[in-house]
Amino acid sequence: MEMLLFGVWALLALIPCPGAAEDLFEVSVWPHQARVKYGQSLMVNCSTTCPDPGPSGIETLLNKTQVGKGPQWKEFLLEDVTQNSILQCFFSCAGIQKDISLGITVYQPPEQVTMELQPEWVAVDEAFTVTCHVPSVTPLENLTLTLLQDNQELHRKNFRSLAVASQRAEVTISVKAQREDDRCNFSCHAELDLSSHGGGLFCSSSAIKVLRIFEFSQNPQIWVSSLLEVGMAETMSCEVVRVFPAEEVMIHMFLGDQELRPFLSWEGDTVWANATARAMETGDQELSCLVSLGSVEHKTREPVHIYSFPPPILEIEELYPLAGTEINVTFSGHVLTSPSPTLRLQGAPDLPAPGEPAWLLLTSREEDDGRNFSCEASLEVQGQRLSKTTVNQLHVLYKPRLEESGCPGNQTWLEGMAQMLACVPKGNPTPILLCTWNGMIFDLEVPQKATQDHSRTYCCTATNQLGSVSKDIAVIVQGLVEGVSSTIFVIIIVTLGVGVIVIALYLNYRPCKIERRNLPCRQKEKNKEEESQFAVQQAEKHNAQNC
Repeated sequence: MEMLLFGVWALLALIPCPGAAEDLFEVSVWPHQARVKYGQSLMVNCSTTCPDPGPSGIETLLNKTQVGKGPQWKEFLLEDVTQNSILQCFFSCAGIQKDISLGITVYQPPEQVTMELQPEWVAVDEAFTVTCHVPSVTPLENLTLTLLQDNQELHRKNFRSLAVASQRAEVTISVKAQREDDRCNFSCHAELDLSSHGGGLFCSSSAIKVLRIFEFSQNPQIWVSSLLEVGMAETMSCEVVRVFPAEEVMIHMFLGDQELRPFLSWEGDTVWANATARAMETGDQELSCLVSLGSVEHKTREPVHIYSFPPPILEIEELYPLAGTEINVTFSGHVLTSPSPTLRLQGAPDLPAPGEPAWLLLTSREEDDGRNFSCEASLEVQGQRLSKTTVNQLHVLYKPRLEESGCPGNQTWLEGMAQMLACVPKGNPTPILLCTWNGMIFDLEVPQKATQDHSRTYCCTATNQLGSVSKDIAVIVQGLVEGVSSTIFVIIIVTLGVGVIVIALYLNYRPCKIERRNLPCRQKEKNKEEESQFAVQQAEKHNAQNC
């Protein structure tokens, strides 16, 4: 009986206990935390402490390849990891299986960050959008996007609270444009923080975008005459106000198909463009001004009429006639003027018929030398009366003359003073003057110090191509004392005359002044006398009443 009980106990001792087997071995996996970049591979090692392990391996949906093994370990290569997953590593020992889980986290750093401004040119007080987008990043819940304006935080967004279905690495905001935003730099900064997964911080930024603000609501204005003369340089201007930034405005000006070259200037929010144009064909044309700022353009057109009106033609039959010659002055419109202008010649007796020349017949005189003949042509264009004037000068040729007004026959010099013969001849061509004494030529260009030797008679001759004329000029040189005495005498006479006038005025004024001074005194005495008489009358009247 004892032998039977001992056998049963021995048999039970040989049967393994499940709880004891689990405590006898362990299963482990490496790495303990798995982070793999999107699309990359991961090496996983499973091991156990079981001295004689049974079936073992890993269970995963990822592509796996066993690359190594040992008595108590196996190593696997996971390829093209593109999504988060949980891997199971298992071993069996003495008929008991034990496993361990490994969470695999896939991450994609924000390598490409794009930002857009819509529009890049925006009007003042209008809204523009700032959009930041990261095309591929994971895990999204660890991403933070920050919008910056000139290194100042404009907006921040994280994705921790977003549902999986709505996950998109993008942020968009709307901003109202102000002038001070012009030329501001906008950028987007992305951060992927994997510290909760045992990783680091990945950062990336977008390229900088420059925002342009403009104000351009007014159409340009054109300043130009409605009538332009063909072939003549005309100035035309284009102006635009309330434009910002004025220094970046571009202006193009055209006259018909001819592009002009304007000169631009600006002050504050106003821009001017001035250009010079020459119209080469008559008729109706159009002046246009195209103003552009960024992507915005405004164009203004102004009609102009091109006309032809050359100066009228004034012809003098002979510009240098001899005195006494009959000459004919003719005035006509230019052949390129259409329609025929109205002509008026100064001095002509009658107005000519339309299209007919005006003329004047006269006999030239010496007095006509240097005379200007003026004629005016008028033309009506587009309801406006235009006029042009042509002037021509007549030169009458005549013999020299020595008139008393320009060449006096008697001249007085003061001894010791610098003197010159006063003699200016008349004549056309201008005469040459030569003065002599006893055959000696007297210098007319250099002043002479007058002496008694200059008291003589000179013979002056004026000559031109038409003839000559002579005249005697008597010069008398007065002594200095004589001249001074005469001057003093004149001064004394003038002084005495002035003194007499002053005394007479004084004597005439003084009685009136005395009379005005005595008048108030006399008036006061008269008033006192009247008051005394009145007082006496009142006293007498009072006495009579008492009686």
